[in-house]
Amino acid sequence: MSPSPFHEMFATIIDNTPYMKAIGAVYAGRDDHGVTMRLPYRADLIGDPETRVIASGVVTALLDNGCGMAVWDRIGEYKPIATLDLRIDYMRPALPDNDLLVTAKCYKLTRSVGFVRAFAYEVSPDDPVAAAQAAFIVTSPALKAKA
Repeated sequence: MSPSPFHEMFATIIDNTPYMKAIGAVYAGRDDHGVTMRLPYRADLIGDPETRVIASGVVTALLDNGCGMAVWDRIGEYKPIATLDLRIDYMRPALPDNDLLVTAKCYKLTRSVGFVRAFAYEVSPDDPVAAAQAAFIVTSPALKAKA
């Protein structure tokens, strides 16, 4: 009997990541476009009470976590990773009262770095709230043992 594919653990991983759990983020699935996470709209996530827009720090955290999940999806197994570089371009405010989605795809994986692009949006990644470009260092316990 072969083990389950690693991506089947993504919901459990997100449910057990303290900040993702605190903001209510959930795993929404994966396909050829990448790994998708959903953030249900909540009043306590609002950054500006006047506009009722979700705080940019929440969007940043969701993009960062989504990018990490994309690297794990590409690797296909658990390996420790860490954000090496994260650039986020905010294009417009998130719409109040709408769930926010993040879809991230690891488009290049070297021996030690995963390169990811991601979009935060409500309806379609073609009208993004923000876009992210990230690089993650991928470590291996076997590499540490040799060092």
